[in-house]
Amino acid sequence: MKQHIAVIGGGVVGLSTAYALIRAGHDVTLIEQNEDVGLGASYANGGQLSYRYVRPLADAGIPRQALGWMLKPGSPVSLRLRADPKQWRWMLSFLSACNRSTNRRNATLLLQLGLESQAEMATWRAEGLDGYFWRQAGKLVLYRNHTAFRKAVSAIQDPTLEQALSPAECTKIEPAFAHLAPDLAGGVFSPEDEVADSYLFCKALKTSLLSLPRFRYLPGQAALVPETGKNCTLTVDGTRVATDLVVLAAGLNSRDIAAPLGIQLPLYGLKGYSLTLRPSPETLPSVSVTDYDNRIVYARLGDALRVAAMVDIGAEDRSLTPDRLESLRGLVRQTLPGVSTSGTPDTPWTGLRPATPTGIPIIGRSRCENLLLNVGHGALGFTLAAGSAARIATMIGHAHSDGVQK
Repeated sequence: MKQHIAVIGGGVVGLSTAYALIRAGHDVTLIEQNEDVGLGASYANGGQLSYRYVRPLADAGIPRQALGWMLKPGSPVSLRLRADPKQWRWMLSFLSACNRSTNRRNATLLLQLGLESQAEMATWRAEGLDGYFWRQAGKLVLYRNHTAFRKAVSAIQDPTLEQALSPAECTKIEPAFAHLAPDLAGGVFSPEDEVADSYLFCKALKTSLLSLPRFRYLPGQAALVPETGKNCTLTVDGTRVATDLVVLAAGLNSRDIAAPLGIQLPLYGLKGYSLTLRPSPETLPSVSVTDYDNRIVYARLGDALRVAAMVDIGAEDRSLTPDRLESLRGLVRQTLPGVSTSGTPDTPWTGLRPATPTGIPIIGRSRCENLLLNVGHGALGFTLAAGSAARIATMIGHAHSDGVQK
């Protein structure tokens, strides 16, 4: 049954949700508070579509490892403690998830969602969605630490989709990193993983949606107000918007939008950084690469190289922190000396990735019968967006096929 559905949030998750709902036959209004779509955490992320390498950050040994990082200048993780109950609740839940069994269970859940997302994206491309530098480049994760490499190999669930490689095999897969071979313990290669530009993907979705009469783009500030009964009311810039259902997919802003309904979303912003470089074409790696020990990803997007890294916990502003950017530039010079970060200016960026403590996004119904949630994707928003959107569309379809009015 066709319905009118409002989607709050014009990032990669919200736009994907709107697209999936349009494909399912619904009328959709997309609400975005910024001047255009894709300008938040979706704008300049790492560009990796890591469908198979989706292990949560929360794992055994991570708290001890993170303490070591925090004492090291330029470390992959920094922590700024605040007198903020949201931060402490999130961190306590994160610590409780830092064990091997929870990590493996959640990794299995993320893998399933990742594979669903890859299949959905393939369908969208087959239908003509393009223009965002998509490539099936494969993903190579490089390990310098032998213990971390053995742990990664033991976590491989399907050897046909994830291959354990020696240092020599790693450099054969991607010669741009060949000089690292003496320092490597090994690598894990996922040949079917992909890369694409998340911002251009958002723009492509918006362009496609605007061509359809059943879609409306509504700029403005969304708010949700509790009603008597079990529903909520949607307003945009103070004006009520009539709709059958609402899907909240506004990244970290979802936390504040849901709060008036008594819904406390366990989201916290993990600040990340990226550089976009345009080096000489012959220096660009072809394969998508993750330097695991430094937590840096490298993805070629057209004629550019996107380098993304770092997690700052407790940094709630989106300002570009000079020392963090200089640390990232220094690591790029060490890791890819053929790519000069001084000859050609880079474009720096930072964003707040909306993460749950477990790394598992919240996809489903809420305490309000007319509100669904699609939030908390953390650093995997682009990877999981299409699959999450398809799940939302399926939930709505099943509710009506069962004769349940939500």
